[in-house]
Amino acid sequence: MRILHTSDWHLGRIFHGIHLTEDQAYILEQFIEVIKDTKPDVILISGDVFDRSVPPTEAVNLLDEVISRILMDHDIPIMMIAGNHDSPDRLGFGYRLMQNRGLYIFGKLTPALKPITLEDKYGSVSFYGVPYVEPAIVRERFGDETIHAHDTAMMKLTNYIKSNMNQGSRNVLIAHAFVAGGEESESERPLSVGGSGVVNAAYFKEFDYVALGHLHRGQKISAEHIRYSGSLMKYSFAEADHKKGVVLIDMDAQGSTSIEYIRLRPRRELRCIEGYLEDILKGPQLEGHKEDYLCVTLKDEGAILDAIGKLRKVYPNVLHIERPQLTSNLKIVGPDRDFKKMDTIDLFSSFFQQVTTRDLSNEQKKILQGIFDQYYKNMREE
Repeated sequence: MRILHTSDWHLGRIFHGIHLTEDQAYILEQFIEVIKDTKPDVILISGDVFDRSVPPTEAVNLLDEVISRILMDHDIPIMMIAGNHDSPDRLGFGYRLMQNRGLYIFGKLTPALKPITLEDKYGSVSFYGVPYVEPAIVRERFGDETIHAHDTAMMKLTNYIKSNMNQGSRNVLIAHAFVAGGEESESERPLSVGGSGVVNAAYFKEFDYVALGHLHRGQKISAEHIRYSGSLMKYSFAEADHKKGVVLIDMDAQGSTSIEYIRLRPRRELRCIEGYLEDILKGPQLEGHKEDYLCVTLKDEGAILDAIGKLRKVYPNVLHIERPQLTSNLKIVGPDRDFKKMDTIDLFSSFFQQVTTRDLSNEQKKILQGIFDQYYKNMREE
């Protein structure tokens, strides 16, 4: 069976004030060309289809257009799960009707965790969809009071699936999680604020392929058949060196897989350039790429009047400027820490300490963690 795995489309994303819907439409057109060329038997979308729980109209319309073209023009079934950015109810609306056309949506956690089974010339392949769920939902579903973290929740879910799995079938898992050993990116929203959202990769070894979503860098985790496809596009300048694309999997009669990573090329790249303003304006650092989205690091030490305005006369899509010479002496969080890599609780704690010269107590951190957890929960349920 031939499987095409993609994830983390984040339709409706706004990047430094720029609505990326046109860029996403451009790259999804390439995705459809990949479908034409590779002719997969099924397409897997491993969560974070939208960037937020209430997506803008243009993002909903784009998803509708892409899904409709795949189903109507190519007659290829699609299996889609909700990620931590998606609203399970909105994403899963009308899923029972859509199954008749080949669109299988796992929005909420289903009570039985039954698979969708497809057939090829070798026999059956069972696909299990595990959307992103809070540990509390899994705890309630199984009546197990020991489940308080993402790791124990995923262990419970995968153990339940494996205990009911058809051993005569090849088995594929579609999941949205942060698996231990994965490399994070700046553009991912944390699954757990102040706690650990990491799950053990060992839970997935018995499956023939595991289609993961959440981490934005395409990568394997502990084994070739446990993979993140990565995000559809680059969603932070820290991802400038990432190669974005989709994963093509060919599965034989025994469930062994051969895997190919297929690049997708955006309408505009994300690039980071560095130098003195005068030299950058002379160019041609980006000959043929002046329309790309840019982060510019200026080495100039003195004040510059309207630096971004000057740069945009040459490079119209400069989105961010950094002036390290002006901030090198500011100890925002201490010289040994990079605030961009700190989690939310630590970042707030550092800010609190800078402002009050006092450290947050453990009790205050617990209260803060509860506030952030409730905020993200509300965002998903809106």
